[in-house]
Amino acid sequence: MTTFAKQSFSASNCASFRPTYPRSLYDTVLAGQRDVCVELGCGHGLISRALAPHFAQVIGTDPSPGIVSQSQLSSPPTSYSKVTFRQASAEWLLFLEDGSVDLIVAGQSAHWFDQSRLWPEMARVLRKGGTLAFWGYKDNVFVKWPYATKLLHKMTSPFTNDLETLGPYWEPGRKIVVRKLRDVVPPSDMFEDETRIEYEPNMDGKGKGSGEGTLFVQARMTVEGFKEYLRTFSSVHSWQEKHPDNVKRSAGGNGDFVDLLFDRASEKEDIWKHEEEEVDVEWGSALLMARKK
Repeated sequence: MTTFAKQSFSASNCASFRPTYPRSLYDTVLAGQRDVCVELGCGHGLISRALAPHFAQVIGTDPSPGIVSQSQLSSPPTSYSKVTFRQASAEWLLFLEDGSVDLIVAGQSAHWFDQSRLWPEMARVLRKGGTLAFWGYKDNVFVKWPYATKLLHKMTSPFTNDLETLGPYWEPGRKIVVRKLRDVVPPSDMFEDETRIEYEPNMDGKGKGSGEGTLFVQARMTVEGFKEYLRTFSSVHSWQEKHPDNVKRSAGGNGDFVDLLFDRASEKEDIWKHEEEEVDVEWGSALLMARKK
């Protein structure tokens, strides 16, 4: 069972602390006919709600019943009459007719998909010329705080088996995200006009927007808020299951993985001792788009 499908995973925390996406990203993926849009791995429904004004119907799907329930609670019909949510996997959309969808999107979920089964299903439900747009964000940087950035990357990397890091606790798909979805490749016999837009942040504290590419995912967060964002990581959730006695300090414990990480960061950068302080954050990201032949 994946982490997000477990009853112990908090869908509401994910909704509260994960970053959002700017209008510029949505403008990039919106093109052509706009009758039906489907979101795969919809999470708490953020993208479905954002795209609702542009389509006659938006359907958010997710394999987790708990996450679908959270999406429905966050999207009351009185405010989002065009949006519905269905429990379904990306590879098995039986409720959709052939050629019935104009746009399929997946934000921070494509790394979970079984590509051998995904692409035929995408080609089935998309109309001719219909668009798919998958995007995701990887490790973040603190714009002005290079020591914490490099420590964070070291301690959260999926490319290590060091038990003092999160490496052993990631699902295999995390490596796909860190590689900016380059392992997600639409088959050329089904799709055309493949386009990739990426951003690689600068890790050396050179300031906002100093990375390479097109910046889509950024935020200004309190230290406390960023800690709670880290706690939405599937790897942190898995780490916590293996270390139940390491309770976060804000809940009266002696410190969890996140607390201990920022203890180390505060040895070199004093700001991490003050949870009310605000920091600018940027994420490396990738947007993949293609059209059905």
